[in-house]
Amino acid sequence: MARYRILVLNGPNLGALGVRQPDIYGSAGMDAVPGLVAQVLGARTGDVELEFFQTNGEGALIDRLEQARRDGVDGVALNAGAYTHTSLALADCLAWIGLPCVEVHLSNVLARSEPLRQKSYIGRHVIGVVAGFGITSYALAVQSLVLHLDARPTAAATPV
Repeated sequence: MARYRILVLNGPNLGALGVRQPDIYGSAGMDAVPGLVAQVLGARTGDVELEFFQTNGEGALIDRLEQARRDGVDGVALNAGAYTHTSLALADCLAWIGLPCVEVHLSNVLARSEPLRQKSYIGRHVIGVVAGFGITSYALAVQSLVLHLDARPTAAATPV
């Protein structure tokens, strides 16, 4: 049984990874992520159960995050797509659900020419950001979540 359940959550237009604008986002699809996670985690691969979800709808992203909280998911690697730069509702959800989340971007959003793409509404509610490594950004986000989860303080043993 895996030690950690991690949700890889994707927003609008990310269902077309590998096909959509490969000059910006690369030619690999989400099917490559488990192999990349295995490469990055090595022997720790068995510690992680990945769940994948993609939607083009803002409300469905929020619903899935709330469901992840109820289901006891340990962490989220979130590529919110354009909602990163526009959604106060998504930011509000991340602020209250209490799940460690890593913001994921395939491109280096700070190097993008559109100023809007350099702003993140969700950034203040995540533990970190991985950007600019193409599809490998997901594997690095999962690795970061595992390290973060490993570093949590354990509850002190109750004396008998």
